[in-house]
Amino acid sequence: MESLWLLISATVFLSIATFLLCTNTTKFFRKKNGSTRPSPSSSETQLPLGTLGWPFIGETIEFISCAYSGSPERFMDKRRRLYGNVFKSHLFGSRTIVSTDAEVNKHVLDSKTFIPAYPRSLTELMGESSILVTNGNLHKKLHGLIGAFLKSAQLKAQITRDMQKYVHETMSHWKDDQLIYIQDVSKNIAFKVLVKVLIGLDPGEEVQFLNEQFLEFNAGIISLPIKIPGSRLCRSLQAKKRMMKVIEKIIQEKQKHNSNEIPKDVIDVLLNDPNENLTPGFISSNMVDFMIPGEDSVPVLITLVVKFLSECPRALEQMLEENMRLKTLKDEKGELLCWGDYMSLPFTQNVISEALRLGNIIGGVMRKATKDVQIKGYLIPEGWCVFAYFLSVHLDDKHYDQPHQFNPWRWQDNNIGTCNFTPFGGGQRLCPGLELARLETSIFLHHFITQFSWVAEEDAIIHFPTARLKRRMPVCVKRR
Repeated sequence: MESLWLLISATVFLSIATFLLCTNTTKFFRKKNGSTRPSPSSSETQLPLGTLGWPFIGETIEFISCAYSGSPERFMDKRRRLYGNVFKSHLFGSRTIVSTDAEVNKHVLDSKTFIPAYPRSLTELMGESSILVTNGNLHKKLHGLIGAFLKSAQLKAQITRDMQKYVHETMSHWKDDQLIYIQDVSKNIAFKVLVKVLIGLDPGEEVQFLNEQFLEFNAGIISLPIKIPGSRLCRSLQAKKRMMKVIEKIIQEKQKHNSNEIPKDVIDVLLNDPNENLTPGFISSNMVDFMIPGEDSVPVLITLVVKFLSECPRALEQMLEENMRLKTLKDEKGELLCWGDYMSLPFTQNVISEALRLGNIIGGVMRKATKDVQIKGYLIPEGWCVFAYFLSVHLDDKHYDQPHQFNPWRWQDNNIGTCNFTPFGGGQRLCPGLELARLETSIFLHHFITQFSWVAEEDAIIHFPTARLKRRMPVCVKRR
């Protein structure tokens, strides 16, 4: 509770600071006792209904408090009943159109009119050259290069070998009745895989150093945007510089021995491209930035699946049978499992899909309108943010029967490619590593459930700033 209020206090100050830096603030807020419905003569006639909340802080505190609770959708549901699926608000220092409408979300994600909108602390950490914030041809080119590499069969084979190795090394030390924190274990494994994919480093002192510095760097993502010595943001920027030095040395070594071979990591992919913008500084900075979404998504997904399986014995039994059949078949043939084997397990993939829908690793994304836009009769003014909120869509009973129930069988006859299911975002910024996230999760789960039974302690999902388990998913394991 104390940490919650510290974060809320920080958010309040951040909102105030952002507000004071803004111009044209006279129209930010309605009068305290005014109607939420604009008059016909108002310039906001076509704006969605809603309220901008309190001066300076808007509705940020209520949103965060709901995200920390067991019912994160409560904030949205309350306003959807009052104003509809699309409404106006004021969140994190910005006038915001919140969308819980799948079609509006799809338009926002697909349209070039909307650009990424991140907290100022995050944009300070990433810098203007980060692929996560850039737009236009450079972003399109890099997204295509990296996406093609991440989808390549050669990389999937490498990740399968590495993931199997790290999982085996980790689980071989577990003893009966030992308490294991799934979130911590999976995060340690996933970071090793991530660093190998991005910069080609095998586990060792340098990877350990990068892990330590990344934790320091990552701590500044939600912080006051104040760059003074000793501030949280300043300490995070210093950690990023230390990481970049390590990566730049790796780049220099690769440049000395450049033989234009098949790329083994993302650095190789970028070095092989002749684009003059891809300098060592640009590449090293972006490798750190790529760790932000990559470091958290796989371990949280693994942890969510273990939580939901622990609460659904029927699903666990069916998934165990499916994975045991594969294990027995490969053992009889004397063959090692390849990436195609893991991805060929239909019920396992249904379980992962359901964990993504119900757990919502990414609750939503922020975009900013570069010009006035009308979508489904709603006006989104230039300069306003749009919060495309996936969680409400995923938990909407109009799209899913009994949406709060873990039911992997719902995916047997369901097309997961519709706009009602966007766990990895969409449009031009669709996460290029979505297939790898499923693969890594499938590998971990296969070895975990075929080797161990477990008793899980009670845990709860927190949805701010992204999903995670409050107690890191403690389970007491026993070998089968």
